[in-house]
Amino acid sequence: MKLKRLLLAAFGFAAVILLSGGTALSAAPTMREVLTALYGVHDLGAVDLSPTGEAVVWQESFHSAGHLLDSPRMNALYLQRLAGGAPVRITAGTPAAFSDEEDPVWSPDGRAIAFLSDARSKGRPQLCVARADGRRVRQIGRLNGNVARLTWSPDGKTLAVLYIAAAHRKTGALAPGARDVGVIGMIVDEQRLAAIDVASGAMRLLTPADTYVYEYGWSPDGRAIAVTYAKGNGDNNWWVARLARVDVATATMRDLFAPPFQLNDPQWSPDGTRIAAIGGIMSDFGSTGGDLYLVDANTGQAHDATPDAPISVQSLHWNDASSLYLVTHVPGAMHLLRLDIASGRIATLTDRDESIGSWSSIRDGSMIALVRSSFDDPPEVWAGSPSSLRRISNRNAGAVRLYGKAVSLRWTSGGFSDQGWLIYPLDYNAGRTYPMVTIVHGGPSAQSLPSFANRNVSGLSSQGYFVFMPNPRGSFGQGEAFTRANIKDFGYGDWRDDSAGVDAAIKAAPIDANRLGLMGWSYGGYMAMWGETQTARFKAIVAGAGIVNWQSYYGQNKIDQWMIPFFGASVYQDPAVYAKSSPITFIEQSKTPVLILQGERDEEVPAPQAFEFWHAMKTLGVPTKLIVYADEGHGPQQISNQIDILEQTLEWFNRYLLPSNHD
Repeated sequence: MKLKRLLLAAFGFAAVILLSGGTALSAAPTMREVLTALYGVHDLGAVDLSPTGEAVVWQESFHSAGHLLDSPRMNALYLQRLAGGAPVRITAGTPAAFSDEEDPVWSPDGRAIAFLSDARSKGRPQLCVARADGRRVRQIGRLNGNVARLTWSPDGKTLAVLYIAAAHRKTGALAPGARDVGVIGMIVDEQRLAAIDVASGAMRLLTPADTYVYEYGWSPDGRAIAVTYAKGNGDNNWWVARLARVDVATATMRDLFAPPFQLNDPQWSPDGTRIAAIGGIMSDFGSTGGDLYLVDANTGQAHDATPDAPISVQSLHWNDASSLYLVTHVPGAMHLLRLDIASGRIATLTDRDESIGSWSSIRDGSMIALVRSSFDDPPEVWAGSPSSLRRISNRNAGAVRLYGKAVSLRWTSGGFSDQGWLIYPLDYNAGRTYPMVTIVHGGPSAQSLPSFANRNVSGLSSQGYFVFMPNPRGSFGQGEAFTRANIKDFGYGDWRDDSAGVDAAIKAAPIDANRLGLMGWSYGGYMAMWGETQTARFKAIVAGAGIVNWQSYYGQNKIDQWMIPFFGASVYQDPAVYAKSSPITFIEQSKTPVLILQGERDEEVPAPQAFEFWHAMKTLGVPTKLIVYADEGHGPQQISNQIDILEQTLEWFNRYLLPSNHD
């Protein structure tokens, strides 16, 4: 209710129409008001079902009500009995205050919940354990580094974490990079697998000091742990990670599987004979999609259990030794499936146009819990048997939708059947024509999915724009062949798919073909820069963290290992394949006004790429503007910067797509 009152004050009577299900606003909201509404939506994740399926815990990320744009984002934990009742907050601090609390996990016997909290040591997450009712929290030992991915051993006596002692920066290539001064390359933070005794709090490191561990899973007897790992810089080497088994007693590692593609989510089968993992071509750690591989836990022999399946597996849980649940990307959505290993038969358990966030299932698969969201519904926790899921949380009852209806489009291009989402303006009137902005997703191994609180969609749609989000070849959702179809072909087949999708959108809705915009971030930013040099059909472009020159980029970025699978060789071995996909190669064809946005300390796409593109535009006399956001990484986090990005984007498109009110 607080969010509703806030928006009534911000939007006046128009908000009453919006909140009651109408689609018209008498005055378009400002970008600050848009972000205020979006930050009122709580993100739910880290879902974990109790072993008997009677209760579920989850993590909730939010800003405090009334101060949505002036307070840091917080994480809180909640416990909900499926039989009903109010959710119980789990905290190591005081109920009146919020700290950073994450990663709740049930003990194997269901009598305790472990989690991470900095309530007693600000900025330093500590390992805590609560009773099954969420009360009587005690701290286990003391941690002095970055900690993530908490799990119990099968016997409940040990807790495992991924740990970086005395870390120099936040983990991950998305975070702002450390400044490059002094002797370069000498400091590398290694994330190690650690085991913590629940009774004493004593920690034991299980993996070597020169090894970065990304993910892991316990064997059913607790004697071994499967890990994905690489030597050296963890940000850069995930693309060459291997699967290994770690002996818990001796802290020794043995390699099992070293594929020529990326690995994710290793999970040991209940009978201890196999390790399931997701394998495929993936451009970013954390953006997962591929085939399901089953690896012999002793010999390392692996086989693809979903060859040629028109899906991209995103995550997995074993039910028993013969079947698994899979959350998968399908065209434009995510579904929960059940795979029978012996027959290869796949059964669809959920089939909505939705995104599935964190999820959990009890061992036999009879109960599941998951976070569901869509264009129509904000994130909430659902639970039950796969055939009778029901919503058990009500955390986003006051969420406000700031865009019109969403339509899934299909079209063909170059032998592929592509999918994309067309979002209508919030104030849609069938008697008008509207401008449209195409947003190309990042990755490229990813896809645009239903989302209730997408900033760009909400910002543009609320101002009277159609928004089109294509999923061209190279995206997840249609199997590995589709995801791999842009290898050594960036900017060609995928660009033709995007362009054909724009044609399909114009045929499907009253869109003015003379008022088209193009934007994207990361790989989407590259495609925006590429579009600048390939066509004049777009009248304005916004390129965020884009790549103008693959050849110079190879030597500038700090994750160059990701490029090898996509280009086939390093730039030093095959410079021509990099040049043919570089916008700089065709830069003299540039004519469209372009806004360039960039984080100052971006490791994935360093700022020199933005400067090189901006310099070319200035030299060629193309209208341009470059904004570099201080101390930001690949994804700007400061709220003032997020507001400015939306405002600058809207102002740029308004300037060139709305030169006069001729509708």
